Amino acid sequence: MISDEPGTAAGDDAELRKRVAALMPRAKTDLTQLVSFKSVADARQFPPEECHRTAQWVADAFAAVGLTKVGLHETPDGSMAVIASRPAPEGAPTVLLYCHYDVQPPLDDAAWRTPVWELTEKDGRWYGRGSADCKGNIVMHLTALRALGSDVPLGITLVAEGSEEQGTGGLERFVEANPELLRADAILIGDCGNFAVGVPTFTETLRGNVNVVVTIETLAGPVHSGMFGGPAPDALAALIHLLASLRDEHGNTTVSGLPSDQRWPGVQYPEQQFCADAGVLGGVELIGDGTVADMLWARPALTVLGIDAPPVVGSSASIQPAARARLNLRIPPGTDPDQALTALTAHLRANTPWQAKLTVETEATGAPFKSGGGGAARVAMEAALAASYGRSATTQGQGGSIPLCNVFADTYPDAEIMLLGVEEPKCLIHAPNESVDPSEIEHMALAEALFLTSYARQA
Repeated sequence: MISDEPGTAAGDDAELRKRVAALMPRAKTDLTQLVSFKSVADARQFPPEECHRTAQWVADAFAAVGLTKVGLHETPDGSMAVIASRPAPEGAPTVLLYCHYDVQPPLDDAAWRTPVWELTEKDGRWYGRGSADCKGNIVMHLTALRALGSDVPLGITLVAEGSEEQGTGGLERFVEANPELLRADAILIGDCGNFAVGVPTFTETLRGNVNVVVTIETLAGPVHSGMFGGPAPDALAALIHLLASLRDEHGNTTVSGLPSDQRWPGVQYPEQQFCADAGVLGGVELIGDGTVADMLWARPALTVLGIDAPPVVGSSASIQPAARARLNLRIPPGTDPDQALTALTAHLRANTPWQAKLTVETEATGAPFKSGGGGAARVAMEAALAASYGRSATTQGQGGSIPLCNVFADTYPDAEIMLLGVEEPKCLIHAPNESVDPSEIEHMALAEALFLTSYARQA
């Protein structure tokens, strides 16, 4: 059995549709519990016990739907990966279902219009940290398996990562050290989503990333701005000067040695829709001299994630002796992350003013990814999405990074990898007021259930 739900025949499409619809109240209950776990995989911000509780809940939930080999596996970064599986009958394929249970920190609690850790329904959407990224995708997998009811004649493996948002690479190294544990013929990466609500979408490219922490030092300690201001080198001003060198007057990323004129050949992202999705304020211009799709999916993009500097309230008339910034460079397919790191470091060193002391600490790197297409699994998923949504699937790029995809591609070169899920632009993943449209959970769960039955038949 792979379900504790009544009724054991997978049935036809109409029957599966009814089952998934009937399971949506339980999906909401599941997501309510998952969102309540403060599973930020950073012990500096939240107790590790929160992640441990979440991992155990996920393990128990997938054991309850009939996956028999269930366990928590410690990875090299200390996080726990949940792995649950049911072996394939002889000659049948295996499908790997991926998700992650850790979440981004809430950022500014005051900016949330609903409680951060309490699933709240508002205007037809479900709000809460992780409701979309990626706990909504955990519920998608659970709902699909529950809806299937009886045995599906293929193997199923579930892996839920515990530190994806931190980018520390625990599961990547675990897979490399334990390749047989997750070997599969088709891999569904449930950590992406649709171009818009109701538009079934395959994500075919992912940008890689280079994260560094930059420190500038100029003085032995803070000094009075009245007595020393002018000739004394201001570390914060030096940092501002350096950061300004990373974009031109149009907003294009300008890291020396990295091209920034690439074009996106696929589906375009209308400016008006992007402004609405991103919450761009009226009258504020978009940046860069390419299309939205060019800037988002085809070109490098440098973001300043954080700056260590005195806050306005409580600051004194002092020249700062040191300042730090955390930088995130997203890179498109075709760009090597090590070369990007070298180029970024060289650019920072060449543009540091006044002979200030510069330290560049590499935090993480990840390679970009491009999926293949045209195999039996892709054909089955295209049909499943079309049946679920009533329209053909489209394709898009993704500005985010999932380094694990490259590890999967290298470790399982014959596997078909497909990226999809419940996350769409209105979800505001990583930002305050994250939410999910429950219709996306319902449609994607149905599509996954249809895929598992049809892929088993085709294979």
